[in-house]
Formats: sequence, C-alpha cells, structure tokens
Amino acid sequence: MASELPLTNDYAELLREGRPFLDVRAPVEFAESTLPNAHNLPLMTDSERQQVGIRYKEAGQNAAIELGHELVGGQVREARIAKWVDFANRHPEARLYCSRGGLRSRIVQQWLHEAGVTIPRVEGGYKSLRRFVLDELIENRIPGLPLMVVAGRTGTGKTRLLHQLPNPVDLEGLAAHRGSSFGRTLTPQPTQASFENALATALYQAHARGGPIHVEDEGRLIGRRVLPVPLQKRLGESPRMVLEQPLATRVENILEDYVIDMTRAFMERDGMETGFEAFRGFLLDALGRIRKRLGGLRHQQLEAVMQEALSQQWQSGDLDRHRDWIRTLLTDYYDPMYDYQLNQRDGRVLKQGGFDELVEWAVDANTQPLTEQESIRSA
Repeated sequence: MASELPLTNDYAELLREGRPFLDVRAPVEFAESTLPNAHNLPLMTDSERQQVGIRYKEAGQNAAIELGHELVGGQVREARIAKWVDFANRHPEARLYCSRGGLRSRIVQQWLHEAGVTIPRVEGGYKSLRRFVLDELIENRIPGLPLMVVAGRTGTGKTRLLHQLPNPVDLEGLAAHRGSSFGRTLTPQPTQASFENALATALYQAHARGGPIHVEDEGRLIGRRVLPVPLQKRLGESPRMVLEQPLATRVENILEDYVIDMTRAFMERDGMETGFEAFRGFLLDALGRIRKRLGGLRHQQLEAVMQEALSQQWQSGDLDRHRDWIRTLLTDYYDPMYDYQLNQRDGRVLKQGGFDELVEWAVDANTQPLTEQESIRSA
C-alpha cells in the first residue's frame, strides 16, 4: 500500500543537502515555480490535468480518478514509469513530490514500488517545501546570515572577484541577470518564486558550509526579480569589501561583458546578420530604459555615439567607438549613482583594494572568527 511507503518531512535536510527531486506536477505548474535540483517528469500532461479537473468539478473525485487512469493507462503509463525508473536509477538519493503530497505523488510512488523502485515521498509536497523556504529560510535565517558584501563601481569586475572568494553566492547568476539596465542575458529570468527558492537554498547551503558568505552588493531589483526584504536589509547593514579598478580597466570589462560577449551570444543564437541586429536592439533598448534618468539631451548624444559604434563594429570589427559611450556612461551616470547608494549603506567598509589584494585578504579573513556583532544567529 502507498500509505506504507516511506515519507519524509525533513525539509531542512532536503534543501541543505541539495537532494534531487522528482517533480510529478504538470508542466504548467513546474514552469510557474520550482526548486533547485527538481526534474519535471509529470504524471499527467497539462491537457490531461485540465480534463481531469473538469471531470472533478462536474462529477466528483471518483469520476476524476477514473478518467485519470483512462488517460494515463496502458502504454502511456508504462512509458512514464520507464522514465521515472530511469531517473530513480540515476538519482538513487532523490525524493518525490507533487503539489501537496497527495494523490499524484502517492500514485507515482506506488507504481514505482511495483516496478521495483522505492523513492521516499515528500509529505505536504511542493507547497510545504515552498512554505519552509518562505517562513524558515527567508524570514528566520536570512536576518542572521554572516554576509560579506562585495561592493565597487560599475565595471570593476565584482562578479569575477566574487567567484574567486571563499563561499560565494552569485545573486545575479541565480536571477539570470547582471543587475544594470544592460544586464539582460539570453537566458530567461526564473519566476519570482523559483528565484526565491533557489536564492534561499543557496544561502542556506552556504551557511551550512560555515564562514562568511560572500555576495555582491545589489539593490532591490535584479532585472525583474525582487530580492526578499530581509535580504535587502541584511545587505545594507553587512560589512563590505570595496573593489577598486582604474577607469580604463572598467571600460574594458564593460566592453567584454556587454559588447563582445553579447555580440557573440546573439550571433550564435540567431546567425551573423540577424544576431547582430538583435544585439543592436539590445544595446539601444538598454540605453532607452535609462533615458529619463539621463535626460533627453544626454540620451540623444549617447545614442548617436552608440549608433556610430555599432556601425563601425559591423563594418570593420573595430570596437573603439564603443569605449566612448561606455566611458561617458560610467563617469557621468553610474559613478554618481554608486556614490549616492554607498552613502545609504550602514555596513562598514572593512577593506578596499585591487582584485588580487581583496582575494588574499578574503581568504585570510575567512579563517578568522566573526565578531559578536557579525556572528550568525543560531539555527
């Protein structure tokens, strides 16, 4: 009987250990919100689930279950069981869930058991895991996390530095966005719920590893994703290191990230000519999004330089004209904005310096005990 098969409600262990999940919800549910390491192998397709839902409303639960068995029977059932068995064999440590840990996950667990494979089922399903993320990880754990914030002007290479530091959590990577108006990537951003799940889990796992958690300084938004309020507050009050780089280095970093790399990405996706036109639109749209803050005249001037740079790049591959609008945008727009935002932060600056200097300092500091003020709130 399915009721005799193993259950688990240790949500902390499931997320801390990064266990794989067999998510048997319908694809539309998975697309709306998911968890890290979750793999969607649904019991029912979206269409099948819709048909069963209609039958439930019209004729009740028993009739809906009967229709479900008709839709997912015979060869359809065997094909889906084969996929679940294959997943289970490749991920023996996996756990199984549906939306609320109810009928769908019990059916899949029973069918798998009959096929010779036993996977523990998550009690309460995805909804309970999501509630644990919101109530326990975000509301209770984040306020006490020992964060070390990586700050610095735009273009200094904070993300590059982050990945050289002990125990990093890449907030922008989790959001699939680099933060600024030019920060869109070709990978769609996750939904807000999926972003929160991945973010809270990554911070929880970093917390479990011990020592300061290095994160990049962020505002309220990363693209269209909103940082949880407790994390916004924690970023503002946490100690920070400040990466300093000459303007010329910052210009080259921006050129590489937003011109060279994005040109390549668009061309690889769309082909040379279509890809370059898509890249052109990406740059001009990004500049347009800060038009009001730039002012009409300054936006018009920068757009003209950008158009010249794009034409020069397409005709000859010369990137030098791009450096002109990048340099102007950094000194006239991003630097004053950074200075203002830095003054709004309460966290004290513990170290300023260049790339290698900060890496060495962070590695040494990672072995030192935290001060009482910066210590972790006990779990």
